[in-house]
Amino acid sequence: MKKALLLFVLIAVNTCFAQNGPISFETGGYGTLWTWTVFENDNQPPLEIVANPSVAGINLSAQVAKFTAKQNGMPWAGCESQHGAGIGTFTLTASNCIVKIMVYKPIISPVGIKFATPAGASTGEILVSNTLVNQWEELTFDFTGIIGAPSSTGIDQIIIFPDFQQRNQDNICYFDNIKFSNQGPPLAEPMVAAPTPTYNATNVISMFSNPYTNVSVDTWQAPWSQGTLNNLQIAGNDTKKYTNLNFIGIETLGANILNVSTMTHLRIDAWTANITNLKIKLVDFGADMAYAGGDDSEHELSFVPILEQWNTYDIPLNNFTSLNSTQHIAQLIISGAPAASGVVYIDNVLFRNDNNIGLGENNNIEMEVFPNPTRDELIIRHSEETARILLVDCFGQSLMEIIPTSSETIIDLSNFPAGCYLLQSEQAEQKMTKRIVKL
Repeated sequence: MKKALLLFVLIAVNTCFAQNGPISFETGGYGTLWTWTVFENDNQPPLEIVANPSVAGINLSAQVAKFTAKQNGMPWAGCESQHGAGIGTFTLTASNCIVKIMVYKPIISPVGIKFATPAGASTGEILVSNTLVNQWEELTFDFTGIIGAPSSTGIDQIIIFPDFQQRNQDNICYFDNIKFSNQGPPLAEPMVAAPTPTYNATNVISMFSNPYTNVSVDTWQAPWSQGTLNNLQIAGNDTKKYTNLNFIGIETLGANILNVSTMTHLRIDAWTANITNLKIKLVDFGADMAYAGGDDSEHELSFVPILEQWNTYDIPLNNFTSLNSTQHIAQLIISGAPAASGVVYIDNVLFRNDNNIGLGENNNIEMEVFPNPTRDELIIRHSEETARILLVDCFGQSLMEIIPTSSETIIDLSNFPAGCYLLQSEQAEQKMTKRIVKL
């Protein structure tokens, strides 16, 4: 009897500090067989465990949770696990206070998470908005500020608000893969260096690239940045790694302001295992070369990286259409979703002039695609030697074959379902693949 009692006590102590997770809704996984109660949602359609509506990108799960946010439901309509069951009983500490959830929604709106105790004490909901529509996105919730509060101890319930807003229609929202701090496998890391650019050095203004002499940069992590910089080497190549990325400011100020008016392209190589929307912004401080001097201009472009491989963004500067000038470039800002948890490796940050291609440059299979994402037309600029272009779905099935007749091809995607696709450009035995998003 004494041994049995001791075992019971040890188990009870242990469960006070460990929550069950990740909550994945897979067969046999946490969340699938839990009792979920829907509240404040009009006629209270139940939470459903259904097939993943988009097995692509960051979420390859077979099953996910489906919540129908009703038009006549309250803004705070949501669902909650059963007290004392499912998630277990635990205390918020530094080891589990960062909570992540994947969402797939038809609308941009806040998502909320909170925890509660059997006595009804609540952490209060933390709200984070999704930034993508009809794509899986991982959101991060930081409960650090709750540690030590009365509501942080004895938690035995999780409450989720998938669409925290006043609605004018029913919104079907999916969520999945709820993780606590370091739960889940570690992110993959690049095992090979970024591709080495081979442009003629006379046609390059390099901020960071081993093959060239770099100009002076004031900082690769401005004080107002939200993210952490680590300088490292990958396969002997200097690389910059940004973690916990929301946005990072790279500045060339005062005497270091860049005049890139003779350049035609901005190139950046990026590698990520979890960023689903990478944004690149250029800021020109204007003729007074001062921030907020009245003549500043800026423009931001968005990209959907192919995960776990180097993505070369060779961007025509004229795509930054809101820039009034490129003679006073003072800031390059990189941001990404999921906010505050993105990890990206950066190399070969440079401006180049495309009018004089350097000897030895492999330019024959370059391909520019815009706008990306798109709702209808997609413009593809490519080498005139390109033999064909294929549109492929996420399962590798060819959906369209284009035989180019010029260096610019326009295709209509208006009748295609929303989602991710691949464009494959072929020339002789060489291929280039770019990922595109149809909204």
